[in-house]
Amino acid sequence: MGFNIAIDGPAGAGKSTIARKIAAKKGYIYVDTGAMYRAMALYLLREKAAPDQINEKCEGADITIGYENGEQVVYLNGENVNPYIRSEEVGRMASVSSPNPRVREKLTQLQQKLAADADVVMDGRDIGTCVLPGAQVKVYLTADSHERALRRYKELSDKGEACDLATIERDIIERDRQDMTREISPLMQAEDAVLIDSSHMSIDEVVEAVVALCAT
Repeated sequence: MGFNIAIDGPAGAGKSTIARKIAAKKGYIYVDTGAMYRAMALYLLREKAAPDQINEKCEGADITIGYENGEQVVYLNGENVNPYIRSEEVGRMASVSSPNPRVREKLTQLQQKLAADADVVMDGRDIGTCVLPGAQVKVYLTADSHERALRRYKELSDKGEACDLATIERDIIERDRQDMTREISPLMQAEDAVLIDSSHMSIDEVVEAVVALCAT
């Protein structure tokens, strides 16, 4: 089994940014679970799967992650599908297919296989509780809703997009409620996860805190 780092937490806590930096620092694979769900959606589109066929069709997808020339690559049945998984069509299908229990079960199996074969950093909302319950390091990364809203506001403003801070914070609070009360794999802190509140920490400080856990 590889060395596994599981990072869970609410939306806007900086999980993906932190996970990528830790992976680069440790020389591990960063497992972009969202990209894997998009690859599954692409497969279902190619198979022309109707909603009532998703359970059956998803079984034919083999999805993994690797690196080519330093760039993370998502492979669907051996094909590099990076150029295709960010389209609006794929995004819409991912919204339809990702809540499907069988799709989640299939991707969890693939993520567990990847983690068994390699050293990985994986982030999400149920990694430490459901996907990698045996991970050597588990972190629950959070920040208060106002701080998360400020970060999102700055990100959108820097892109020149009009946005409202109060609206963003309301959306984040509602997203938290939905994630924590959903029927399948709700967001929660694993019993053995270390809580890190990044409200008043820099990205580098969070990275160092998690890396330090790998040595304990």
